[in-house]
Amino acid sequence: MNVTRAMGAAMRRIHVGNALSAFGLGFTVPYLYVYVAQVRGLGAVTAGLVLAVFAVAALTVLPFAGRAIVRRGPLPVLLTALVTAAVGALSLGLAGTAATVLLSAAALGAGQAVMQPALATMIVDCSTADTRSRAFAMQFFLQNLGLGVGGLIGGHLVDTSSTASFTVLFAIEAAMFLLLAVVMTTVRMPHSPRVEGAPPSAKGSWKQLLGNRAMVQLSVLGFVLFFACYGQFESGLSAYGVEAAGISTSTLGTALAANTAMIVVAQFAVLRFVERRKRSRVIAAVGLIWAVAWLMAGYAGLGHGSQEMATAAFVSTYALFGLGEAMLSPTVAPLVADLAPEGMAGQYNSAFALVKQLALAVGPAVGGPMGASLHAPYIVTFLLFSLGISVLALRLGRHLTAVQNQPSLRKSRVVAQGGAQQESVTA
Repeated sequence: MNVTRAMGAAMRRIHVGNALSAFGLGFTVPYLYVYVAQVRGLGAVTAGLVLAVFAVAALTVLPFAGRAIVRRGPLPVLLTALVTAAVGALSLGLAGTAATVLLSAAALGAGQAVMQPALATMIVDCSTADTRSRAFAMQFFLQNLGLGVGGLIGGHLVDTSSTASFTVLFAIEAAMFLLLAVVMTTVRMPHSPRVEGAPPSAKGSWKQLLGNRAMVQLSVLGFVLFFACYGQFESGLSAYGVEAAGISTSTLGTALAANTAMIVVAQFAVLRFVERRKRSRVIAAVGLIWAVAWLMAGYAGLGHGSQEMATAAFVSTYALFGLGEAMLSPTVAPLVADLAPEGMAGQYNSAFALVKQLALAVGPAVGGPMGASLHAPYIVTFLLFSLGISVLALRLGRHLTAVQNQPSLRKSRVVAQGGAQQESVTA
């Protein structure tokens, strides 16, 4: 009972921390390009390099983050990442040259990247198989709520004619990271089991992970998920909307708001549906929903309806993506944890975060030019990717155990075993 209460108290602090970090990111992420290119006067090339540095920094540190989490525990790694990100955010707000901007972006990107698997591992350590889906759904809900509120407030504070206003935004982001570090120091983590016979080197642990066929298939599926959805939000799909569908920048903001609103409204209603069903089928259903979303986008840009109909279809595209995201949040992350051997959740979370970052780096590079100029091929390509998600998900289901695929079976089996034992005692 005391262990359960301690885990609950730790989980509440972790969720507060997730909300704080997302709130801080929401202040700056939407305005980073404008800040570097226009406010600091460093040009579009430097602004593009900053976005690339974020991806490179993440891809550089994540292969080592998992091993550090396994050896040291998620909390020390998280605190290090938070301090690094805070230094990067504050220095980015003060940077005036291309070199200092890029170095600051590298620190901020590395810190942000390591936060993800560290926080995910803390959620795994503070939850049980029965509560894990709900815990990750809450994390995703608070992240989107924090990003939305932070972006809304940041938009009212920012002034493109004032460098000082952006310095304030980055200072607030740094303060959120440091506040999260303070909150995390109060978390009493349950004892994480050590892995007997674990590989002594990072190379050995990666070899062990790559030997897990189900995890490899989930990683491939994860790459396609992030490439075909998240990797298109602010690049290919927005470019397609402007060029093919004649969508205004204000409508793009409305579409992103519709995405967030769908997640916030639907998350826990969807959770009740997802918890009792096979994870592979839930992910396959997301692929079909996203296929419909791409058909809606195709109608918006390639159809012959009115501008009002095109706008409604484009906003609906983002809303349907949000519905799929709400279904994935209590499904994919808990599955990564369930596939990890005891004590290796940090390694598996870091590997999956690495796959995500790779997809987010490749997605805009491929989708941006296609969305801007190759309108019909763009829609067809990502429609096929979405259908591919359904195929890959069903194939993954064949390599999962019954309980990995549908955790609710664990509870029913316990009840059945308890009933059988009671009957034998009575006899």
